[in-house]
Amino acid sequence: MYATNYHRASSLADAVRLQSSSDEAKYVSGGMTLIPTMKQRLAAPSDLVDLRHVAELKGISVNGNRVRIGAGTTHYEVSASPDLKAVCPAICHLAEHIGDPHVRHMGTIGGSIANNDPAADYPSAMLALGATIVTNTREIAADDFFTGLFETALEDGEIVVAVTFDAPAKAAYSKFPNPASRYAMAGVFVAKTGDGGVRVAVTGAGSNGVFRHAGMEQALSGNWSLDAVAGVEVDASDLLSDLHGSAEYRANLVKVMAKRAVAAA
Repeated sequence: MYATNYHRASSLADAVRLQSSSDEAKYVSGGMTLIPTMKQRLAAPSDLVDLRHVAELKGISVNGNRVRIGAGTTHYEVSASPDLKAVCPAICHLAEHIGDPHVRHMGTIGGSIANNDPAADYPSAMLALGATIVTNTREIAADDFFTGLFETALEDGEIVVAVTFDAPAKAAYSKFPNPASRYAMAGVFVAKTGDGGVRVAVTGAGSNGVFRHAGMEQALSGNWSLDAVAGVEVDASDLLSDLHGSAEYRANLVKVMAKRAVAAA
């Protein structure tokens, strides 16, 4: 690891000030991605601004069916929240199956979506739930937030503060995890809103990262059933192909995970 300067931010304003004082500073929360990358000398920020102690980034609130999750909330806290389980157990289930206990107690929802790993779980939940990503300067619809592999709409110095969404009428997440990393080789989050709208998001399989599957959304809007999913074609030409599985294999996984998610919902 290259030498770096460590700063512990006490507030959002303090974090922005510390980050803007250097052209090569990076924010760090749980550090599940950045720290290993630095250890391999694939990243060399001059300064690290630690967000773990910023109170404005913490906590989960549920008002009616409106949910707000602070960006600094850990995966474990999401998985164990009784208020969240009462209105959206699907996202609790998702968080409960991220990585291992160490990752779940250190990693945060804000860090996950800001990194936008193509096999991460939370981006699919944000898309399927029609979430809004709240930063220190603006609000961004999830459909506009995830822009490509490890890419988002965040600007330099911008911090994810929270995510908000309306609890769905029904939802579920199912993934086929890589046995070593626990990242999704294919994961599908399905959600049905109170007015009957359906959103289906796929992670782990897309060549350009997380994406919504319009065919499944249309099929499930008319008929919420396993048969509806079974009749939808998953185009392998837009999917990843690597040593863990071919694009055709992932296309089949997407359909299988979608069926499981619909059944669970």
